[in-house]
Amino acid sequence: MNRYDPLKAPNPQQWLAAAEQHRINLVEDFHRRERIDLPNAQIHAVVHVIVENQIALAEDVPVRTLKRLQQEGLDRHDAIHAMAMVMMEYLPGILTADPTNTAGFGDPGKSFFEALEKLTADSWRHSMDDEEN
Repeated sequence: MNRYDPLKAPNPQQWLAAAEQHRINLVEDFHRRERIDLPNAQIHAVVHVIVENQIALAEDVPVRTLKRLQQEGLDRHDAIHAMAMVMMEYLPGILTADPTNTAGFGDPGKSFFEALEKLTADSWRHSMDDEEN
């Protein structure tokens, strides 16, 4: 795999076979080629890769969410950004969750998937409008 284009789904087997850093570099290269100005290109690329990984792994909720967002009018790249925005909200809890904790505090991964199910193209567009104001 030599190039990444978020408007086209990468071959899942090739994507997952590539080293994680290579995937991150491919995403960074895409944004650099397109001259997309980002506050932190590396973090942006890492988040892209996480969402692409979930899609390549054929995780039901992310795949279904991607398709739905595209049906609602987002291109694939914007749909990935919308999903990444939701993921960033839940990532700290997912990264620090104790899988042995049975005290009933909830599963942040499950909460993330529930939030993806509620995500719409319109809600993402409105959040982007709010950031610009």
